Amino acid sequence: MDAEAKKTALRMIPYGLYVLAAETSDGKVAAATVNWVTQASFEPPLVAVGVKVDSGAHAVIQESGAFSLNVLGKDQSATAYAFFKPVERDGDMIGGEAFRTGSTGSPILASGPAVIECTLVSTVTDGDHS
Repeated sequence: MDAEAKKTALRMIPYGLYVLAAETSDGKVAAATVNWVTQASFEPPLVAVGVKVDSGAHAVIQESGAFSLNVLGKDQSATAYAFFKPVERDGDMIGGEAFRTGSTGSPILASGPAVIECTLVSTVTDGDHS
C-alpha cells in the first residue's frame, strides 16, 4: 500500500475528541486533546488511549497513575484547540477552562458533556505513542 493510500485509509477510522487531563501529587498538571480512544473491555470496563510518548501528559500519567477523559461535544472545537499545546494551571482553571478534581485526583473539565475517570492499568509503547 502506498503512503498516501495508507494515510487516507487511517484517516477514515472514526474518532471522537477528548481532553485527557492528569495531575501529580505535587500539583503538576497536564492536559491534551486526544482522539485515539476506544473501549477495550466491558468487564472489567477498560479503555485504550494513544498518548504521545514525548508529551508532558504522558509523563504526568506515568507518575500519577490516573487521568480523566473529558468527552467533548460537537460545539466544543475551541476547547479542543485550547489543549493542542501545553497548558498551565491557574487556580481552578486549566487552559482557560474551569475544572474540578475527580475521585482519581485528575482534573475534570466543567464544560464537558461526559467524563471517564481512569486509572492506569498497563502501558504498551510501540512507535511514537503508548
